Amino acid sequence: MIRAVGFQLTLPRLLPTIRPLMDLQGSFVALVTPYKNGEVDLDKLRELVDFQLKNGTQGFCPAATTGEGPSLTAQERHAIVKTIVGMTRGKALVFPGTGTYNTSESIEQTKMARELGADGALMVTPYYNKPTQEGLFRHYEAVTKAVNFPIMLYNVPARTGVSLAPETTARLSKIPTIVALKDASGNVEQVTQVRLLCDIKIFSGEDSLTYSILALGGGGVVSVAANVIPRAVSDLCASALKGDFAKAREIHDRCFPIFKDLFIETNPGPVKAALRKMGLYNGELRLPLAPMSAASEEKLEKTLRACKVLSG
Repeated sequence: MIRAVGFQLTLPRLLPTIRPLMDLQGSFVALVTPYKNGEVDLDKLRELVDFQLKNGTQGFCPAATTGEGPSLTAQERHAIVKTIVGMTRGKALVFPGTGTYNTSESIEQTKMARELGADGALMVTPYYNKPTQEGLFRHYEAVTKAVNFPIMLYNVPARTGVSLAPETTARLSKIPTIVALKDASGNVEQVTQVRLLCDIKIFSGEDSLTYSILALGGGGVVSVAANVIPRAVSDLCASALKGDFAKAREIHDRCFPIFKDLFIETNPGPVKAALRKMGLYNGELRLPLAPMSAASEEKLEKTLRACKVLSG
């Protein structure tokens, strides 16, 4: 596997070659950040990464939404990305979350990801300040001018308060280092609109819509559920990408209750609770996130048992 950080070519020579070199497809896990007594637990992180690698995960997106990115310090992000890159070199791609509501900070986070040997960066649209479409374009453009590094756009309007329009995605896709879009808009029509406007690789940002987006020409998923059922999510993507949509649909139908109930409360509360029930992690969250209610946790456990993630 060729990693983007190793190129020594000049910018004009490098840019046209980036997309073909990036094997962007399949199941990327939106990895949780494990804590122990309030501190990032790197030993547990290594265990979780190993669990993913043994179960077919093609890529890692740490320190993003599911990884509680806004709650991490720069030092914690550095340690998390360094650890994962060190474990996955030649085995899986790493696209850590580097997007913030501050363009200058987003540039610095993206530089750090590149310097640590990641393969690219997952960049959410700036949240809270609600930029216009022109502002969104200029934000991403500024990052690409400052850092020669593959970028996966991340559209999640329910979290950020702003949606990346298909036309803006198409404009951005003309920048060679912008290689993919993670779409968590919940709008399958928008996925089709993007695909008709440009050839950017589209990843599902919602597990319950992965099958539909793959059927519409998507390339994979950045998955919350893969934290819990990595083999199933990987197999769903692999089946669809080779044209076996009957098999992919069977996996989708079987896992659909999990896909839905992992969002019964604010992510990553449910997925961390699921990992705790599986004995893989203590389930600790960082404020302002709080543990799930007893009623929600009971419903989630019933689903995990019905889907045979938990025995009994």
